[in-house]
Amino acid sequence: MTFDEAMAAITSPGAPFEVIETEVFGLPQRVFAATPPSLRALFDSLRVRPDGIFIVYEDERWSYADVVASIDGIAHVLSERYGVRKGDRVAIDMRNYPEWVTSFAAIVSIGAVAVSVNAWWTGPEIEFGLIDSGAKVVIADEERIGRIGDRLADLGIRGLAVRTEGDLPANCEHLGDVLVPGATMPAVDIGPDDDATILFTSGTTGTPKGAVSTHRAVLSGLLSFACRTIAEAVRATPDTPPPTSLDDAVPNTPCFILTVPLFHVTGCVPVMLGSVATGARLVMMRKWDAGRALELIQREKVTNFIGVPTMAQDILTHPDFAKYDTTSLKSVGGGGAPMAPELVRKIEGSFAGNARPQLGYGLTETNGYGPGNTGDDYVRKPSSTGRVVPIMRIKIADPITDAEMPTGEVGEILMYGPMLIRGYWNRPEATAESIVDGWLHTGDLGYVDDEGFVFIVDRIKDMVLRGGENVYCSEVEAAIFEYPGIHEVAVFGLPHERLGEEVVAAFLPEPGVEVDLDELNAFLKERIAGFMIPSQWFVHTEPLQRGATGKILKRELRAQILAAQA
Repeated sequence: MTFDEAMAAITSPGAPFEVIETEVFGLPQRVFAATPPSLRALFDSLRVRPDGIFIVYEDERWSYADVVASIDGIAHVLSERYGVRKGDRVAIDMRNYPEWVTSFAAIVSIGAVAVSVNAWWTGPEIEFGLIDSGAKVVIADEERIGRIGDRLADLGIRGLAVRTEGDLPANCEHLGDVLVPGATMPAVDIGPDDDATILFTSGTTGTPKGAVSTHRAVLSGLLSFACRTIAEAVRATPDTPPPTSLDDAVPNTPCFILTVPLFHVTGCVPVMLGSVATGARLVMMRKWDAGRALELIQREKVTNFIGVPTMAQDILTHPDFAKYDTTSLKSVGGGGAPMAPELVRKIEGSFAGNARPQLGYGLTETNGYGPGNTGDDYVRKPSSTGRVVPIMRIKIADPITDAEMPTGEVGEILMYGPMLIRGYWNRPEATAESIVDGWLHTGDLGYVDDEGFVFIVDRIKDMVLRGGENVYCSEVEAAIFEYPGIHEVAVFGLPHERLGEEVVAAFLPEPGVEVDLDELNAFLKERIAGFMIPSQWFVHTEPLQRGATGKILKRELRAQILAAQA
């Protein structure tokens, strides 16, 4: 069965992912007819789940009842003790604890806006996020309270401390001290187009911006992931009748492992909310460690691994990889960065079970959803990020004129659909620049082939312009990654007096490997044009710098090199 046939079978009238036309903020949109009215309704589904474990945090095990009780208790504190009302902003600033999940659920369930603060931020950066969003309350763990707690009283912000001991700064209280046993969820009327979340953009290109999503937007992104998954399942079993209801279409997925921060859209929407929607057990790691991940995959029989590509590489190259049972895995992939074709092939052939490679291309501004590629399609087209479901539209436009480009021609990737943010918090100019007539300008260069597969070639601002030639860094990175012994690589440009920019690369070899640069250059000459081959190589002995979302910080690498050269 073709992709289009499977998609038609589950999105046609009466099907579980039926697509209808409606108007959202004055624009025509395609939406799923069965979209829940709000995130509150989604979290209410936990109340009717059978007894069992929902969250595993290291060696803690939280049942559905435990999670619901925590959600209701936090909602009661926010509403009755702190006077949080619909539309108020409440920030979450902590590492991946179960209380992150229940705090988020409580906030959106009372109609407030969940502000996801980057847990890696310093005190001044946290203060920026709280002031920028106008947060009324911040729910934070001990480490984050230590960074910002002494400023909360001056800022007029209440602090609710999670997993802390001892005395607290002014305006802060321990969560355990203010919870009311048996508290119930306050009654609130929430509309689909009410604000639900603020996630900050990564800030790799400037000051972070608060990306605001409505309940409809978050749920549209979430259901788009589900729709894509079910379409692939229908393709794999063409002799089985397609599902007739949403409950049948989204069966319980046994187990997700959370390897990325919950304040990042990937951790929040497809992983955490995906677990809520499907009833999947959610295994949370305190921090990323490939060896610990292998232990948890074996112990909890994890089925879905979603992270940045480097994490998959870390697992495959771990010295104890073969000692662990990974046969439960069905999908290994994620997003946040391109996956080199060589890594796709490694994933396909390295796991003893039925694990298949998977990649999604989404942004904070799309609630993580975008073109996805998996299974046979991904093996067949390992350089592509895949295709979209019917409620999203993709257009390739000339970066200067905005004119639509023909099939196969490179231009800026534009996205349109109900999963897009409504804008940036208090930044109308930035919103107007990024979203034009409902189309999100991604800042990524790419093209679409005649089958509808999207190919990303580079970031517009990261593309190296060498002597009038456009060099797409991801293409060079993919070629370098094929050379044996390369663990991770970043290609970028440095100023050059004659050429304008020159192509350079920083890379980390695999443990115990010494890369011969002459051999590497000869290897690349057989694969890419000479002007694309880096003229300078920077060999690292430690992992390349990454932001909290897992993206390599090319700007930081470039700045360090320029400073050293100066």
